[in-house]
Amino acid sequence: MTDDNTSVATSASTSVSHEEEKQLEENDITASTTTTTTTTTTTTSSSSTVTEDESNTIPQTFEEIVQGVLPPTPGVAPQRQTFDLGGRSSEDVGDVESYSANLIALNKIDTKEIKANLLSPRQQERADEPVLRAVRHLFNNRFMKAKKLFEKQAETDPLHALGLGSMAFLKDDLMSKNAIDVLTTTYSIANAQIDAATKKSVGDSVYQAMSSYYNYIKFTRKSAGLPSSPKPATLKSLQKDGVDFVPNGVLRAHVAKAECCLQIAILQLLQENVMGYIKCGMNLRRAYASYSLVWQEYKRMGQIYNDFIDRDTISGIQFGIGAVHLVLSTLPQKILRIVSAFGWKADKHLGFALLKLCLEERRIRSPMASLMLLAYYTVLTSLCPQILSSEYTQPAIETLLDAQRTYPNSAFFLYFAGRTSRLARNLTLSTQSFIYAIEISKSEWAEVEVFHACSYEIGFNYMMEHNWEEATKVFDQLYRERYWSPAIFRYLTGACLDMMGNRTEAILAYAEVPQLMGSKTHSTSLMEKYVLRKVTAFQDCGYQDMDMCLGALEYLCLFSGFDFMSTELLEESLARVDDALTKIMEAEKTEFGIRTRELLPETPPPKYFDQRGALLLVKSSIFNALGRFKESIIHLNWIIDHKDQIEVDKWIVPFAFWEAGVTAWGMDNKVRSRSFWESALKFSKYDFEYRLALRVNLAITKAEELGVPKPENPNPAKRYQASKKEPIITLDSIQSRQSTSDEPHAVTTAAAVPAAFQVHI
Repeated sequence: MTDDNTSVATSASTSVSHEEEKQLEENDITASTTTTTTTTTTTTSSSSTVTEDESNTIPQTFEEIVQGVLPPTPGVAPQRQTFDLGGRSSEDVGDVESYSANLIALNKIDTKEIKANLLSPRQQERADEPVLRAVRHLFNNRFMKAKKLFEKQAETDPLHALGLGSMAFLKDDLMSKNAIDVLTTTYSIANAQIDAATKKSVGDSVYQAMSSYYNYIKFTRKSAGLPSSPKPATLKSLQKDGVDFVPNGVLRAHVAKAECCLQIAILQLLQENVMGYIKCGMNLRRAYASYSLVWQEYKRMGQIYNDFIDRDTISGIQFGIGAVHLVLSTLPQKILRIVSAFGWKADKHLGFALLKLCLEERRIRSPMASLMLLAYYTVLTSLCPQILSSEYTQPAIETLLDAQRTYPNSAFFLYFAGRTSRLARNLTLSTQSFIYAIEISKSEWAEVEVFHACSYEIGFNYMMEHNWEEATKVFDQLYRERYWSPAIFRYLTGACLDMMGNRTEAILAYAEVPQLMGSKTHSTSLMEKYVLRKVTAFQDCGYQDMDMCLGALEYLCLFSGFDFMSTELLEESLARVDDALTKIMEAEKTEFGIRTRELLPETPPPKYFDQRGALLLVKSSIFNALGRFKESIIHLNWIIDHKDQIEVDKWIVPFAFWEAGVTAWGMDNKVRSRSFWESALKFSKYDFEYRLALRVNLAITKAEELGVPKPENPNPAKRYQASKKEPIITLDSIQSRQSTSDEPHAVTTAAAVPAAFQVHI
């Protein structure tokens, strides 16, 4: 990076004057222009190439979709790429020491002392300039300067308090309740300011509550995505009828209150459990009720709204309603039915439009709008890349480029640069972005959190590159620092060691897992149960069956890692799976051989259904990632044929239905795909249930957008139970236009049956 860029990432002095802050902002603009010139040029040429390609051919596979798509570069990677937390230095040490402590908290708030906000819209915009400067500091990694500006009025002003809450929200690691506590306090501050402006008594409070609920029912229980808009006022009606509007200070507090509920809802969504989803839905409903009130007032102002409402409140409505639609569109249908009091259907396209409007204003909430869009594009595409990559990869790149023009060195956007590069199958650039985010955050407020989050992503990239040695180092360090779940990272360390052939070290790592259990969060504890079950299975057989399990590849399968790997590495993974299947076949041959020689031997009959099922699921997922969809059919059939014999790893069968849907989708039988995905939702109480439910919901939503009808018989398993003469998945049932014999990869003869199925007695 250039010297200007380096100066952008650091703070200038312990006491920064208003003039110095303006100078820093000018430097930000200069640096962002310099940094993104090359990036924009490179990506523009890439985009034009994609446009030309689209005019000639329509991409069909994930490989074709990402071909020629170049993600934005984060710049030159630092020379030192170690993961050592010790010995970090920074020019901002003086600032960190002189400003308040790292912990964000809003304590001893006396809501009775909070006064009404009587500022006019223009006065409010001038008063909110420190908040705008704080946001720019925050996204230029000057975290403590941002924190100091937010803290100045955080105890009395809801927008300042929301700034602190947003900092805690961005830093929260899901294992602490700090962000939710700060946001809850901010909600109380906003409520108190509203109460002070309306001078509530006890009777008024009851009336106001009933009135608010009536307005909520009246204006939000409708099919459209936006609240109802009352008839707009005109200048003539204002002069003639003396129309009064809700004061700007009250509207501003309502938006802050709603945004608190929105951010709490997102944190609850990330918990990946049914209670978290229900709480998420309830908080989204509370948020939307407040946003509706402000929206109705904003529309009632008509063309003269600028005289009665400040710009940041308007962009706050756009951000809030847009974000609510995006978050709500990700919730599984079973959860939406529980929180069905919304009364309207989520419209993600409306959400995109409103968030982009918020972006264009370049006000206080613009960076958060960018983060919301990037999170939606990257996280959801990572959940089901085969279905969503063609729609969201390019928008993710464009959104990231736009954000990096203003904040080229932001650790937050560098993190998403890594996630976006992964979508384009550029794992080298992805790792470089994560490393740069770590380097630029050293000795800063969010240093540890950025280090941990990016290190995990780097380790995951190394797994996809089969760089097992480096992945082991990353996971081992995260284990030693007790990030997230030591049990999970110890398991991943053992899995990577086993892929390297270090069986003894892998066993020692696995042996530590049972003593490390005890996560405080529900979603993590569920995953810990999965790794404990795997380790317990190893221990029960004296670690003799480890050749039949590929824990690292299984993890990549569960978290959709195969779709971002190169063809060569996928072929290498297939070879490893076939070797493991051969081990199962040899064990079965040996054990059946004993039973031909001895009467009632002590050795039990072979039961390797769970091991084989997991390996065949991994193999099917790899075939789907390679675009060799027909070759996955026989393996998925085996899993579903033997679903009753798979007793331990219950997750295998519903995930097999998911892969069956991907197979049918790739063979252009989308109706059949939807049928398999609907079947996957029939299962419950298995590992990663809510993660799969989220994935299936996204895929079904995509199918509905394409006009794919709901199948008449959405559960092939029931049809299969009624007539077991035909397999659930057949080439005839999936293929829509072509005979199976026309394709070179068709499995039509007994000779094509994998060796692992040929059990010798």
